[in-house]
Amino acid sequence: MLITVDHSDPRPIYVQIIDEIRRALVVGTLIPNEPLPSVRQLAVDLRVNPNTVSQAYRELERQGLVHVRRGQGTFASPPSGLAAQRRSLARDVALRALHDARRNGLDAEELIHAIRGAAGRQRKAS
Repeated sequence: MLITVDHSDPRPIYVQIIDEIRRALVVGTLIPNEPLPSVRQLAVDLRVNPNTVSQAYRELERQGLVHVRRGQGTFASPPSGLAAQRRSLARDVALRALHDARRNGLDAEELIHAIRGAAGRQRKAS
């Protein structure tokens, strides 16, 4: 599982970590009961403070997406409510796309039209 953060992204780093792990769970690159990197290791890999990673892991645990086994680490939880997580992920992606579109002078209708066109081209290419 590859976790990345973008320091130019306006979202806090811990939120980006949460989103990356949630996305990995939803798309299946992180499987249930698979261990996550240790807080220390992920902090080193991402070049962030360990408290930031710890905050993300605590929130993921509160959301039921990961569980902690004392002395063993943090693990992906079995999928419960995967459909709800997919909807949440889709909503997050849509909000970021809308934010980017508005920043570039586009309105929601133009974005929707562009997405439908891109989806149609992708279907034809498949």
